[in-house]
Amino acid sequence: MPTVRIINASDTRALARLVTAPERRNVRAAAVVAKIVADVRRRGDAAVTAYARRLDGLDGAIEITRREIDAAVRATPADVRRALKTAAANIRKVARRQVPRPATIRVGPGLVIEQSVTPLRRVGCYVPAGRYPLPSSLLMTAIPARVAGVEEVVAVCPRPAPVVLAAAREAGVDRLFRIGGAHAVAALAYGTATVPRVDKIVGPGSSYVAEAKALVSRDCAIDFHAGPSEIVIVSDVASARWIAADMIAQAEHDVEARAIFITTRPSLAREVQRMLDQRMPASGPARQALSRWGAIVVARSRADAVAIADGLTPEHLVCDDDRTARAVRAGTAFVGAWSAQAAGDYATGSNHVLPTAGAARFRGGLSAADFVRVSSVQRVTAAGLRRIAPAVIALAEAEGLTAHADSIRERVR
Repeated sequence: MPTVRIINASDTRALARLVTAPERRNVRAAAVVAKIVADVRRRGDAAVTAYARRLDGLDGAIEITRREIDAAVRATPADVRRALKTAAANIRKVARRQVPRPATIRVGPGLVIEQSVTPLRRVGCYVPAGRYPLPSSLLMTAIPARVAGVEEVVAVCPRPAPVVLAAAREAGVDRLFRIGGAHAVAALAYGTATVPRVDKIVGPGSSYVAEAKALVSRDCAIDFHAGPSEIVIVSDVASARWIAADMIAQAEHDVEARAIFITTRPSLAREVQRMLDQRMPASGPARQALSRWGAIVVARSRADAVAIADGLTPEHLVCDDDRTARAVRAGTAFVGAWSAQAAGDYATGSNHVLPTAGAARFRGGLSAADFVRVSSVQRVTAAGLRRIAPAVIALAEAEGLTAHADSIRERVR
């Protein structure tokens, strides 16, 4: 039996199940996280240390020293250090163009609005340490924050490998803590004697990390409520071998990852299915993810394929042409056969921290703009106030807020 099923677009029930994937929120994780967050808020370092020893295998101090980072950099192979520099340079190049610019808007005589752009003071970057070390996630979160002008960048990572510490050095991280999970998120959100409180927490993580970020978001800003990773490929001309490779690559992230291929060509659908069966690992997260959440959809027309992809609003879209990329809401789009999604995970310069679970309907990926506050400064002269006073008074009275109207009348009498 093939690992990945083929669905015909005329099978509306199967398609509906695909588009409206079931809620994957872990209720047990939510209950556990609530207890951990409350404990960290109450006991601070004592709670963080206890959880780190029990869950992260911590043996020693929470904070990683400069000497440890120096040793890790030396232990990282030279070619990997060069790769970190290449990726970091590209990420910086893109991030510099993402920072909003201050502006002065002269609305009318005597009425000036200034758009002020202020970096956040302190940001926390979460770096997972599950099946694989993820230095790329540290680069993708810390570098845009640094480019935006954030004063202090703090990172947390349970059991950080030397390459992660080397990435921290390359990204300009100020402080790095050997903690993870919900207790790390709580420490960043509320602060302890050792871990400083941050203004915003960014970065991917497990379901426990996602639940913790969602819980603390009432008190500390986060990037988004992230779920398992996703890829949707829309193509009638791409290589079946490359499509299968991309689907397997995305699925190896997590057993809950979703990988879907949409085409109007039944023969290409069958060839991709055959390639997946040939190339699929015998075991591991990729096989589990594709057997549960993978699918190949045969659409009736190109317009139908685009509509199905747009309904999925995926984290990653891979497609043949610009028209499809513009029509489908996605966290990021890769256009053309050579635009491999894996390249975006590491070194194109675009950010790989992206919205999942349909969040691409209303936002794109993490960018330098996420690390600044855009606020306004308003300057009104006496003449300017007199010009807009009739409109202000009329609107205030229409809303029944007579004191608002009186505060204007007091000035313009």
